[in-house]
Amino acid sequence: MHTIAPSSGVTLKSLVQQTSPPPAQISRFVPARLVVQCGYRFDSANTNASTVNTNGIPASNNFAGHVGASRADWQSSCAILASKVVSQQQDTEKTGGAGEITVVNGHKSLDLVPLDNNLPKPLTITDLSPAPMHGSQLRVAYQGVPGAYSEAAAGKAYPKCEAIPCDQFEVAFQAVELWIADRAVLPVENSLGGSIHRNYDLLLRHRLHIVGEVQLPVHHCLLALPGVRKEYLTRVISHPQALAQCELTLTKLGLNVVREAVDDTAGAAEYIAANNLRDTAAIASARAAELYGLQILSEGIQDDSSNVTRFVMLAREPIIPRTDRPFKTSIVFAHDKGTSVLFKVLSAFAFRNISLTKIESRPHRNRPIRLVDDANVGTAKHFEYMFYVDFEASMADVRAQNALAEVQEFTSFLRVLGSYPMDMTPWCPSREE
Repeated sequence: MHTIAPSSGVTLKSLVQQTSPPPAQISRFVPARLVVQCGYRFDSANTNASTVNTNGIPASNNFAGHVGASRADWQSSCAILASKVVSQQQDTEKTGGAGEITVVNGHKSLDLVPLDNNLPKPLTITDLSPAPMHGSQLRVAYQGVPGAYSEAAAGKAYPKCEAIPCDQFEVAFQAVELWIADRAVLPVENSLGGSIHRNYDLLLRHRLHIVGEVQLPVHHCLLALPGVRKEYLTRVISHPQALAQCELTLTKLGLNVVREAVDDTAGAAEYIAANNLRDTAAIASARAAELYGLQILSEGIQDDSSNVTRFVMLAREPIIPRTDRPFKTSIVFAHDKGTSVLFKVLSAFAFRNISLTKIESRPHRNRPIRLVDDANVGTAKHFEYMFYVDFEASMADVRAQNALAEVQEFTSFLRVLGSYPMDMTPWCPSREE
C-alpha cells in the first residue's frame, strides 16, 4: 500500500509521474485495425456484370475461388473467417513480440506493435485503499523512543505493525491527522499514578476517534551502565509516572538519590547510554536495557505488582459499534448551570443499569470560571469543568442511545469520543510481558 503523507508533499500526480518511465523509453502503441471485406454474388439470370447497386457502386459478379456462390455459403465463409481472426489474435497475445511474424487469414503479416510486459501498470483503487484494520502494514504512532511501554502497547494492539516513535503526545495526534500514521496508541490512565491529564485534554482538542483499548501490565526495572553498583548512584531519572510508581521501592532499596523527571522511560535509558553517565540510573523496561546496552540492577521495582496502564487506540474514522461482544463508550460533556445537573446525568445511566467505569473532571479551558450574582450574598465564583465518562455499553445498544439523549437535555456540550471493544485479555501481574 502506498502511504501518502501530505507533509512530504507527495501528491497523486507526482506519484504517477515517478512511476512512469522516461519519455524516450515509451513506445507509441497504435491500435491495429483489421478490415474484413466479404463479397456476395446474386446468382440470378437477371443479374449481369453491369449491374449497379443502389449506392452507384458496380456489383461484382465473379467471386469464384473466394466465396461461395450462394448466400448460405457466403454466411458460413464469414463465420469461418471471423473465427480464424479471433484464434490468430489469441495466438498473437500469447506468443507475439517485437518483430515476430504472425499469420492472419492465411497471409503472413509483420506485427509492428511490440508487447512490453515491463511497462508500469496504472494505479488502481487497491493501491490507494486504506490499510487493513488490524495487524500488518499499519503505521502506529506512539510517544517515546524504542523500548518505551507505549511501543509494547502498540505491538499488543496491532501485531506486526510499523511503530512510529514521536517525541510528544501532540505529535502522535498530528501524525494520524496528517496521514503520516494510521493509528495512535496513547496512555490515558495508570492503576497507581492515575489519569494522564495531558492526553485527556488532547482528546478534546483533536477530532480523532477512540477505536479500541489495551491494558498493559507495567514491569519496571532499575537500569545502569555495565559495572555500575547501586551505591555509586546519585541520581535516578525516568518519566514522572514511573518515578511515582516506584517511590516506596526506591526508598526501601536505601538509595539516597535525586529523582529527576524526563519525557519517557526508554528515553531515560537512551540518555544514560549516550552520555556514559555512571552515576545515574533509569527506571525503564527490560527491553530498554537490551536495546541500549544497560544492565538491570533490580527488577520489579514498582510499588504494586498489579501495576497496569490503560492505552487507547485512536483513528481518523470511528468504527461501527456492535452488540455481540463487550463494548465501552467514552464521552465528554459540560453541564449547564445548577448544582444537581451532575446527579441528573449520572442518573440517566443508573436508571438503565449501565455501569460507569470512569469519571474524570478537567477545567473548562474556554470558560474556567463562572460568576453567580446573588443580591443577598453577593457574587460567587465557581470553577467550570468538563466531565469525561466511560461506561460499559455500545452505541448500538438502545439503552446507551436513550441515556445519551437524556444527558443531552441537561448539558450544554456533549461529544462521543468513541465506542469500541473492551480489552478482555487476561494477564498475570507477576509476569513481565
